[in-house]
Amino acid sequence: MRKGAFELHVAPLAGRQYGLALIQILGASAARNEDPEQRLVVRIWGSAMQAVFDRIVEAVKATGGRASDIRAERKAPFPLDEERAVRLGLLFLAIKPLRKLARMEAIRDATATMSAEEAYYWYSKCSSPVTGRRATKAFRILLAQE
Repeated sequence: MRKGAFELHVAPLAGRQYGLALIQILGASAARNEDPEQRLVVRIWGSAMQAVFDRIVEAVKATGGRASDIRAERKAPFPLDEERAVRLGLLFLAIKPLRKLARMEAIRDATATMSAEEAYYWYSKCSSPVTGRRATKAFRILLAQE
């Protein structure tokens, strides 16, 4: 994949609340003048988003943004480099259904310290439309003893 193959979008919710959506930009045919196809990887909001907000801010700062740029009114997406997006997507997929903060923190810390190869492996398994739910469950069990 090329650099900028992922984008982090702010998704406004009711009131001044917001969530985030990680979008993967798939290839497009320049010869046919097509827009690139997009695939929603994962959406996150609420307590799960708050538990990993430090990782979100790190990703936004890496794009040249500021923490204050993450707000409900934002329309422009944050372009992410591939490795950072893979780690963030893996983190979002794994913690989204969790409620216990200790488990969220265990997964947050583990995804930050794993090798790039390990992160790509688990991301490919967890984001698969066919086996993603089972792989994500296995990933959570491995890291947080769910």
